[in-house]
Amino acid sequence: MRILAGDIGGTKSLLALFSSERGYRNPIAKKTFSSQRYSAFEVMVRDFLAEVALDVDSACLAVAGPVVGGRVRLTNLGWSIDGQALCSTFGWSRVELLNDMQGIGYAIPVLEDDDVCTLNPGQPAPGGAIALLAPGTGLGEGFLTWDGTAYRAHPSEGSHAAFAPVGELQIGLLRYMNAQGYDHVSFERVCSGALGIPNLYAYLKETGLEEPTWLADRLASADDPTPVILEAARQAGESCPLLTATLDLFVSILGAEAGNLALKVLATGGIYLAGG
Repeated sequence: MRILAGDIGGTKSLLALFSSERGYRNPIAKKTFSSQRYSAFEVMVRDFLAEVALDVDSACLAVAGPVVGGRVRLTNLGWSIDGQALCSTFGWSRVELLNDMQGIGYAIPVLEDDDVCTLNPGQPAPGGAIALLAPGTGLGEGFLTWDGTAYRAHPSEGSHAAFAPVGELQIGLLRYMNAQGYDHVSFERVCSGALGIPNLYAYLKETGLEEPTWLADRLASADDPTPVILEAARQAGESCPLLTATLDLFVSILGAEAGNLALKVLATGGIYLAGG
């Protein structure tokens, strides 16, 4: 049996073909696609299948959006994906659509040591709930619970909850966002790739941190400011206070929201960061 697996996001999508004989760690083929280049998910699938030239029996797709009745409209992309329609179009026997946080969540129990970079060592409680955050195009949140025999992954739209600022700098950020026309400032608007990084950068620039001319020139010609900001921060190190402050504020907000989620689900089994 061959299964098409996919991680479908607003910026990029990863498709891979697996077989029951090879197992989940040895895909037959895999490829990363730029989601924005495709008008519809089906077009991307056709391109991938044309390259692998093998039949597919079924598919399991983790998608960046809430799945309702076997359908999803991707939050940050605009695509609509219908599992039954995919079966009809490609002749598959079954399509399983999962929220992307569920997809990541089900991978956590089978992670090996080399798959994980431990930031804060701890001793997880057996069967304890696990919290999951995934900053990418948006900010994904989810959690896992133990049902007595296995972990079950649950999706969440928690990143759309109201941003709770900590300290004067973050209070100023909230006021800045309100002044930009955001009546509801969610965590995703200040802690994500598509919105968060550019909003933090613009706010800190307005506080008086100087924007280098070379960086202003790069941003002026960029379709998407986030990759420019992140790459510039990597190159500049700590030599650019504006870039350093942007990443410091991002990490501070992400850490606060990780703590919030851990409290909400009582994450005695650990907190995992994913995404990218």
